[in-house]
Amino acid sequence: MEEQDILINKVANSGLLTLDLEDFYHPGQRVVYDITDNLFQGLILKEKDFREFLKTHDWTQYTDKNVAIICSADAIVPTWAYMLLATYLEPYANFFVFGSLETLEEALFSHALAKLDLTSFKDARVVVKGCGNLPVPTYAYVEITRLLKPHAKSLMYGEPCSTVPIYKRK
Repeated sequence: MEEQDILINKVANSGLLTLDLEDFYHPGQRVVYDITDNLFQGLILKEKDFREFLKTHDWTQYTDKNVAIICSADAIVPTWAYMLLATYLEPYANFFVFGSLETLEEALFSHALAKLDLTSFKDARVVVKGCGNLPVPTYAYVEITRLLKPHAKSLMYGEPCSTVPIYKRK
């Protein structure tokens, strides 16, 4: 093989670090717990009945699941009710939040990204991988930008062979 026939992988030699947010996706099942099911006539929460329900409900069904706690009814639910619910979910659920499934997804990514060792990105040229197979929320892309900007030399979005520049330190 002659010298001009040798293929050079410029992407591999570019020194770019690729960060795939799919690596931070928690694989656990996402479920909704709607406290509306505990309301008397869909309007109010009776403390005695609610506490009895909490004691007798099968909480093992939430084992290793990620739970979004909501109230879909137009009712006033006291804050302590959500706090009590959290104490019963805690031994079983992987993760839980008050809010929608979207809020849950954002919290899962926030929790995972908070564990990222940012020092490994010091002065690096980072490509945050786009398009994938898992539903990565826009929140995660904004959050990783916030986290990496103070450390990275540059940030790009896409694939190493075709990127959109996001930030470059002056």
